[in-house]
Amino acid sequence: MRKQNKTGRILTGLLKAAGIVIGAAAVLAAGVIIWLTFEEYRPDAEQPLVVAGEGTSGLERGETFSVLSWNIGYGALGDNADFFMDGGKGVKTASHDRVRENMQAIADEIDAHDPDIILLQEVDAGSARSYSEDETVFFAGTMQDRCSTYALNFKVPFVPYPVPPIGKVTSGLYTMVRFQVEEAERIALPCPFSWPVRIANLKRCLSEHRIPVEGGKELVLYNLHLEAYDSGEGKEKQTEMLREILENETAAGNYVIAGGDFNQTFSTADAGRFPQQEGKWQSGQLDASAFSDSWQFLMDEEVPSCRSLDQPYEGADRDAFQYYMIDGFIVSDNIETVSFGAEDLEFRNSDHNPLLAEFRLK
Repeated sequence: MRKQNKTGRILTGLLKAAGIVIGAAAVLAAGVIIWLTFEEYRPDAEQPLVVAGEGTSGLERGETFSVLSWNIGYGALGDNADFFMDGGKGVKTASHDRVRENMQAIADEIDAHDPDIILLQEVDAGSARSYSEDETVFFAGTMQDRCSTYALNFKVPFVPYPVPPIGKVTSGLYTMVRFQVEEAERIALPCPFSWPVRIANLKRCLSEHRIPVEGGKELVLYNLHLEAYDSGEGKEKQTEMLREILENETAAGNYVIAGGDFNQTFSTADAGRFPQQEGKWQSGQLDASAFSDSWQFLMDEEVPSCRSLDQPYEGADRDAFQYYMIDGFIVSDNIETVSFGAEDLEFRNSDHNPLLAEFRLK
């Protein structure tokens, strides 16, 4: 009887201890959610961007200029990386030394092409995943003959998932332009997530830049990174808003270029070039027919712009790997496309390949 009573007391004690632990965890989780709710990044629908530095030249009709667009994967998604959101295991996907190695290689590649306009996505400015490196300062220091802007699209003091958690993230779109930028603005895109998922998620945007052109017109330039991990409705709403903005600018007689990571394949591209594999992250499709006839949709069908992150690329069977066409340009037809293509860098320093284009204003 004494033994049974003792066993009962032990079980009761264990249950109480478990209850305390569970209660404490629930209180902690609730506290984190409340804190993140108060700290949630809530940008205005439109807000001016600081233009740092000065462009070194003007832009004239008939002049050929070059544009590079590249999702750099915050310097931590090289060929050694996989990522839990894409079916892999990685959360912190690179060592500090590897982040610095990736960043230097990316800067060297950009410098080798010396583009007039540089559109970069997933550029960190104080995130745990990239060891609090301010990558905007790094690029500003390596490319000093351009003005620049930084538009935040991911600002969370602590992303609490998975285990171990992602932690603090400050990231966005970094744009460098050799020409004079008259005005720059952050334009908020629709967020498809509701509370509480929304509080620790990206707040997507367009980074708009107005470059004066002779005759009173403007080259209106957009750097973008549309939704990735939504059900599809987010991409559709963001694309529709983008379409309306672009159509309004061409109606005003301006020249327009929108470039970046659409997380969608243009309907004008051959989607069968890189077939979808079962169980892998799937891109959306951007319906080009929803736009007027005055647009060019540029996407390389030979060189993939992105690879899956369900496993490291290094040492993988390249022929069986999942590739995507999700980075591109939408260009108004008053601009001549002189050349365009993705550069095959074998995803050494980012899970995306850079896009290179030359344009001329008609």
